[in-house]
Amino acid sequence: MTRRNLIALLGGVAILPALAPFLARADKLRRIGILMNLRPDDPEGQRRLVAFVQALHKRLWTEGSDIHTDVRFSGADAELYRRNAEELIALLPDVLLASGNLSVAALQKVTRNIPIVFANVIDPVGAGFVSSQARPGGNTTGFVSFEYSISGKWLELLKKLAPQTMRVAVLRDPSVTGSVGQFAVIQSAASSSGIELSVIDSRDPIEIERGITAFGSEPNSGVIVASDASAVAHRKLIISLFARHRLPNVYAQRYYPADGGLASYGPNAVELFKDAAQYVDRILNGAKPTELPVQAPTKYELVLNLKAAKSLGLEIPTSLLTTADELIE
Repeated sequence: MTRRNLIALLGGVAILPALAPFLARADKLRRIGILMNLRPDDPEGQRRLVAFVQALHKRLWTEGSDIHTDVRFSGADAELYRRNAEELIALLPDVLLASGNLSVAALQKVTRNIPIVFANVIDPVGAGFVSSQARPGGNTTGFVSFEYSISGKWLELLKKLAPQTMRVAVLRDPSVTGSVGQFAVIQSAASSSGIELSVIDSRDPIEIERGITAFGSEPNSGVIVASDASAVAHRKLIISLFARHRLPNVYAQRYYPADGGLASYGPNAVELFKDAAQYVDRILNGAKPTELPVQAPTKYELVLNLKAAKSLGLEIPTSLLTTADELIE
């Protein structure tokens, strides 16, 4: 999906005449502000936005007729999150869609009144975004990426893919609560399996390259990438370094193996944006965020990149091949 196609989908969808009577549900255009945690040229962000808008269309909301969407992209730039959040609030949206933890944090600093629906967020209770998942309170609710317990599965997956692995580095942003929580679970799993665990800071490209190069100099090593915005922003660099140093690698999101990484186990992020459209629809129709419980994924997907496995000299076990949700050739 190109940026041109995305713009066409967001701004040029015509109303079917047969649906017009049902679409006139309000006497004014409803405004949706969207704060993304990816760059505007990232295809993954485009896929998520398209899925969100298409899901709204299925609920009879049409861009330019009864809704208008304002989108801002922030990547991993903290200052850009602040500016974008202020810009979106100044447009007086009826509801906000926040992608990732940094987006929610930036929006909540500016408003505690406008409803916020989030997607792809980690530990919203621990981050202080909601009071509890069952009773969010305040102006915010949405859909989490995963529970922390899934982080231990990444270590299990790495060991199945590369049984000789005895040293594991976790790429993480230590300033992000979710990354710290993920590491804690991996650390617990590693201690019971005799794995030597270390960390690599994922905030800066120079630190990333220095850390991976130093770690990859010893044999029987593998890596796990925690789910956070900085790793997403630098994922092409990270994947290329893993390939260069022949390090088996595991992630939480599909777009890593899709971009050349080895394997992922986690939720389908695009589906989370479809789910978020349900809550946005309900809020536009009068529901309050406090009435909508925070929800966790009901399914996690295993994605394997066979080409990456071959380049690393790994033979993927039949048990993983037969249970994988997607095999990338």
